[in-house]
Amino acid sequence: MKIIQKIRRKFRIKYFCINLLSAKPVSNLFGLDRGTPVDRLYIEDFLKTYSADIKGEVLEVAESTYSKKFGKNVDSYQILHFDVSNTLATIVGDLSAPIELPENICNCFICTQTLNFIYDIKSAITGCYKLLSDGGVFLGTVAGLSQISRYDMDRWGDYWRFTDLSIKRMFEDVFGIGKVEVKIYGNALAATAFIQGLAVEEIPDIKKLMQVDDDYQIIIGIRAVKC
Repeated sequence: MKIIQKIRRKFRIKYFCINLLSAKPVSNLFGLDRGTPVDRLYIEDFLKTYSADIKGEVLEVAESTYSKKFGKNVDSYQILHFDVSNTLATIVGDLSAPIELPENICNCFICTQTLNFIYDIKSAITGCYKLLSDGGVFLGTVAGLSQISRYDMDRWGDYWRFTDLSIKRMFEDVFGIGKVEVKIYGNALAATAFIQGLAVEEIPDIKKLMQVDDDYQIIIGIRAVKC
C-alpha cells in the first residue's frame, strides 16, 4: 500500500483496476486526456537518438516543435502543410503529389505520424525524397499497433498500419538499399497500455515500456538518407 501511495504522489494520477473484459477502453484519446501518450514517448526517443541529423535547413510537418526541441545547429525552421489553413506553413504542398513540391530544400525532414494518413504512400515517400537536398536525412515515424485516429479518419482518412519490414521496403524502393534504417518500439505491456489509452505517467516502471518485442510494434522510426 505504501508503494502504491508513493507512486500516486509522484505522478499525481489516480490509479484504478482496469477491466480487461470491458469492450470500452479507459480513454479513446490515446491517453492525451490523462498524460503523455505511449507513442509520444517513443517518437521523442527516436528523434533524440538521431538529433545530430536535425541541422541546417530543417523542415517539419504542421509545426516546428520537434525541430526546435531536438535540433542542433539549425539554420532555419520550415513548416510543410497540405493546404493554406495553417498560417505557420512556409511551404504548402501535398506529399503524395511530388510534382507540386519544391526540390532540394532541406537538410533534414521530420515527418512524424503522417504517412499513416496518406493513401498514396509510395508517392508520398517520393515526395519526401524530393524535398531533401543531397545528403539530407529523413526522420519519420509511423504507427504499427494503434487504434484508429477518429480525428484524422473523419477529415482526410486513416489508411495504414505498418511493420518494420513493410515500411523499410517502401523506403528502400525510393531511397535505395542500404540507405534506410528502422527502429522498433513496443512490447505487450506497452501495446495493452496504448490501446487502453493509459498515459506513460500511469505505468509504475516506465523502463518496461522501453523494452522491445519485435512482435508488438507500436511505433516504427525511419531514418533514410538521400544520396
